[in-house]
Amino acid sequence: MPALLDQQFLFVVGKGGVGKTTVAASLGLAAARKGKRVLVAMANAKERLSTLLEVEPIGPHNQNVAPNFDAVNMVPQHALEEYGLMVLKSRTLQRAIFENRIVTALLRGTPGIEAWSMLGKAFFHTKETLPDGRSKRYDLVILDAPATGHGLDMLRVPKVIVDVAPPGLLRREAEDALALFRDPARCGVVLVTLAEDMPANETIELHGAVVKELGMHPQALVVNQVLPRLFTTTERDAVGELATQLASGSPLHGLALAGRARAIREGVQEQSLAKLASALPKLPRVTLPMLFTPEFRRESIESLSSAF
Repeated sequence: MPALLDQQFLFVVGKGGVGKTTVAASLGLAAARKGKRVLVAMANAKERLSTLLEVEPIGPHNQNVAPNFDAVNMVPQHALEEYGLMVLKSRTLQRAIFENRIVTALLRGTPGIEAWSMLGKAFFHTKETLPDGRSKRYDLVILDAPATGHGLDMLRVPKVIVDVAPPGLLRREAEDALALFRDPARCGVVLVTLAEDMPANETIELHGAVVKELGMHPQALVVNQVLPRLFTTTERDAVGELATQLASGSPLHGLALAGRARAIREGVQEQSLAKLASALPKLPRVTLPMLFTPEFRRESIESLSSAF
């Protein structure tokens, strides 16, 4: 998906536990190999990207984790102060504001400000330049968004600010962010799911919310952990019945139970893939295989990144 890697901003969204961080890391590595300068930004996450990439733990400040590849685990307070410095362009002014207890208390009480502090920081890096003032620091920012409900809340924040904030710096920043996020030539949403019933249903609902409510553009559907097919439909039925035809003491009974579980899983997978294809027929799909490895680390991520 070359066009996906040529965007300025990508949202990686989906239900918790479907592998969003795996996909964000894979996208980052694929783009970095193309010579893109990449930032993967996590939103106050239980950080596991460092384990996947076999690097030092990733904290609240941008750090290099691979050639052309930076990462950050944004924490609201740090992100708000850093974003304030980026926008105000004066450390003295930033300290005067963010070290003032009254202002700090007011900001903390503002609905959505924590989400905006992280989203705003990620957005700002799309236009941040190097000291020469001409070259961009990052070609691509990838936001590893929170799980579905919290992720949607975060994506709603710029529109809320535009609707309710008075004219001023905050509103202008939100308007600029909203313009970027709704521009399919510069920004896209990557939906991540598993080939299972509940994640598939939630992904279809998420797609509807992203398009109809947020006015944003899903550009890829990533189906993670897809099992290779072992059985045909006829064979699945036969394997499913085998366990009932063997005595519980049979040395083959355990194997038959395992076969039945696999046959059921394959059936669910097939139905879920068909449901996704029917509901989202025009959305390009990337299938990532289940990797049977004792340790899911850098080599595994490198392998999956080739799909992009």
